[in-house]
This record gives sequence, structure tokens and C-alpha cells, in this order.
Amino acid sequence: MADLLQMAPSLYRLRIPGDQAHLLNCYLGVEPDGVTLIDTGWPDSAGLVAEALAALGRRRLHVRRIVLTHFHEDHSGAAAEIAAWSDVEVIAGSADVPYVRGDEPGPLPALTDAERRLRPDFDASPHGPACRVDRVVSDGDVIDFAGGARVIDVPGHTPGSIALHLPAVDTVLTGDVVAEFDRQVIFGVFNTDRDQLAGSVRRLAETGAQRAGFGHGEPILTDAAARIAAAVDAFA
Repeated sequence: MADLLQMAPSLYRLRIPGDQAHLLNCYLGVEPDGVTLIDTGWPDSAGLVAEALAALGRRRLHVRRIVLTHFHEDHSGAAAEIAAWSDVEVIAGSADVPYVRGDEPGPLPALTDAERRLRPDFDASPHGPACRVDRVVSDGDVIDFAGGARVIDVPGHTPGSIALHLPAVDTVLTGDVVAEFDRQVIFGVFNTDRDQLAGSVRRLAETGAQRAGFGHGEPILTDAAARIAAAVDAFA
């Protein structure tokens, strides 16, 4: 059964189960004219997304767009399969587009010593199956769901990572720039540029959003921006 949490009237978190990643999530914006899927989980997650749609009274043909926060396979893995369900627009940040499309191998993270102990086997680019990209977005672009979702360029985890600020529902969807771990907001792990990441964390905090949905971890439903501003770099 799909593990769904309603974060706002039209926004749901879908938990992607498994041991490969800490509390992995994607998000569904469910509106009368269709569904926007933010990230898609692992390559085998399409069936779970279909279950979530059914639980919300929707079908595969209702998926209108996929927004990928970055190219890593736990977020873009099922994108190509889901994009083939119907007339689905696939959206990604400009600097990550070559990696999502499979034109180039994505860069490896620059691991800290603590991260290397966590993942000593990081020797290949962690991209998902190649997927077309129909719309390339950058900072300030607005995507037409949830009353207007503003794209925020948040490089550092990957070169083209994006987050989404949804002012109408007072929510920010952070991708992997930050995560929730053991009731604390922390910097995301496995980053290509840690200095860039710190600036991106500040940008997320500047949204002032009350709610936050992370790529990994439990959502925060009150005072999210302040908690992001106080995020710790647990794996420095």
C-alpha cells in the first residue's frame, strides 16, 4: 500500500520504501487538471507511483508533468517509464539536463571522510536510466501547479539541482540540498560542491516557508525555513 502523507490541500508526500536510501520521498501535486510528480524514486518505483495515484482517485493518464530536482537515480530512476504513460512533460534544471538525458555521465560526488565511510563503493556516476527532458528551467521560472511553483537554482548537490517554492501552500520542496535525519535538518550528503551547497541552503531558508518536503527524511510542517537556516553539516 502506498505510504502517502497530505502536506497541504493539493500536495502529498509519497514514501519510497527500501534500504538503499534514508527515508526516500517523492511528491504529488494533485489538481483537477492533472497530477504533477516531483521526483520519481528508483527505477523500480513506477508501480508504487501508480498505486499512489489510485489511492488518490487518479490514474496513470492523469500525470501531466514530472519535475526532477536532480539527476541521481533515486530521484530520476522511474522518470522514463512514467513519462511514457501519457502526454507527460518532463522538467529539469539546465545544468543537470545532459545527465538526465544520458548525453554525459554525471559528476561523482566529492566525498568527505565521513561520507566515504558511509559509501566506500562510490565509483560510478549515480544517474538513473536516460530520460528525455521537454522543458529546461532555471532560477525564477514558474511551473503551473499548486498556485505557481517557483524554481530555485540550488547547485552543490549536483550542478543543476533545483528546489521548488510553492507560496500558495507555504511550502518548499528541497530535493537533496538538505535532509531530515533523526528530527534534525542537515546538509545533504554526496555533493559535488560543498561551498555551493551552503549557499543553496541559505536560499531555501530565505523562502520563509512554513512547510518543507525533503528528498530524504520526514517533512516539516511548521517553522521549516528557520530549521533549514539552522541546518548542520553532519558529515563535514
